[in-house]
Amino acid sequence: MLAPTPPAQHPQRVLLHNEIHARPAEVMAAPLAITQIVMWADAAQREASRSHVARLLRDHHQSPPDDSTTHLRCDLGAFRLRWELHTEFVSWTFTVALDPATGLDARAPRTALAEVPREWLAALPGQCLSSLHLWALAASESERQRLVRHMLHEENVVASAVADAMAQLFTDFSIHADGCSRMLVFAGEQMSPQRLGRLVQRLLEIETYRMAALLGLPAARRAAEVLATAERDLAELAQAIRLADRDSEPLLLDRLTRLAGQVESEYAATHSRFSASMAYFELVDRRIQDISESRLPGMQTIQQFMDRRLSPARSTCEWATRRQNALSERVSRVSHLLRTRVEIEQQQSSQALLGTMNHRQGMQLKLQSTVEGLSVAAITYYIVGLVSYLAKGAQKIGWPWSPESTAAVAIPVVALGVWWSLRRLHHKLFHGRG
Repeated sequence: MLAPTPPAQHPQRVLLHNEIHARPAEVMAAPLAITQIVMWADAAQREASRSHVARLLRDHHQSPPDDSTTHLRCDLGAFRLRWELHTEFVSWTFTVALDPATGLDARAPRTALAEVPREWLAALPGQCLSSLHLWALAASESERQRLVRHMLHEENVVASAVADAMAQLFTDFSIHADGCSRMLVFAGEQMSPQRLGRLVQRLLEIETYRMAALLGLPAARRAAEVLATAERDLAELAQAIRLADRDSEPLLLDRLTRLAGQVESEYAATHSRFSASMAYFELVDRRIQDISESRLPGMQTIQQFMDRRLSPARSTCEWATRRQNALSERVSRVSHLLRTRVEIEQQQSSQALLGTMNHRQGMQLKLQSTVEGLSVAAITYYIVGLVSYLAKGAQKIGWPWSPESTAAVAIPVVALGVWWSLRRLHHKLFHGRG
């Protein structure tokens, strides 16, 4: 039996279907050393990162990614690599397995970068936004305290039980001497490799999205300076508009238009950054919820730390956005009021001009009536003269009236006829009637 012919497929169906499986978490078993480097990159640098990872793969005799690949995981022997291409950045995650027998040296902890080619690592395209060492370990309570005490800044330690208390997390959110932040994850015996992989991925994302979200803070501070100047200029313009006369209004309107252009230009330059920061802040919140935190005695959780330290930055970005919108609306209102004022004055000038034109037209009509009267008299005079000459000739062939009598009788008839003809012509010209 033949299989039924499927209907026409949407060209993006497979891509959209597989999106739900994009960037899956890896299966991990402690002990591990993981380093993630996030490179902030423009479009050209993101594309260059594809060539950069291809170079590393060719050196290890593996196939490079194609032009559509945005996520790659591979085992290169000494370490595992995870490469992810995002909208604004590229993340490089390196993982090495640690020897359970030797443990981790707290004074000189082994990192995944020790296995990565140095020259290749130094040439990563873009600018480093985040660099994090994360160790996933299975250690006793005393060993945990020793590692935390020697590897983290004790005064800044943030800790919590995560993954429904199956693991403990310690970090200080500090940049250490090697330029990297540090996290220690102590996995319990009940934690499965799948859940440890998901936990590690979410912790890496918290650090990445935290840094990406904070990129809006410098932009908000710069925007605050521009907005303060623009607000002062707008206040001065509003006062000048209130006291302005008709002659100065065009200049004020030009200044207001320039100010509106400046405000809109600043809005366009920062809006995308503020919007992206708000999205990253929300992702940080979601990832913190995903790790299922609970308090450790005497310690501050990541949720509490982020609420305290990130909230001012988030509020500053939100405040800058609201301030930009409010200033744009104020400029628009003042501009509308000034334009309305100019339009009203223009209408008044137009009405005065129309009144003058109407007066002139009335004068022209009166002059035209006078001219028409003179024209009737002149035309009548010439026609009656012709009638008089005609009567003189007609008298010789028997016309009974004298030329003077004939002219006298013809005057009212001719005058009436000329007047009626001119009125008819006037109606044709001005009223379109026959």
